[in-house]
Amino acid sequence: MKRETRIKETGPFIGSPAEQKSYDEIVNLFARGASSAEVLAFRPSKETQERVRFLLERNAADELTEEGAVELERFGEIEHLM
Repeated sequence: MKRETRIKETGPFIGSPAEQKSYDEIVNLFARGASSAEVLAFRPSKETQERVRFLLERNAADELTEEGAVELERFGEIEHLM
């Protein structure tokens, strides 16, 4: 069963729709019983990759907002789970 992305209701660790989508992608991967090879081959969605790239560029240019910094940190935490 595929989980729906919750945009309005977020928990303490998920602050944005993009973060929620990234988290849901990982949960769905494990929920469907992915093999170790599938886990190793996992790549985030294009949307997630683009959002992280945008945040990293803003960070490198020293133009990242406080909210953006928190979001980027959350993506790092999600990546750590993998």
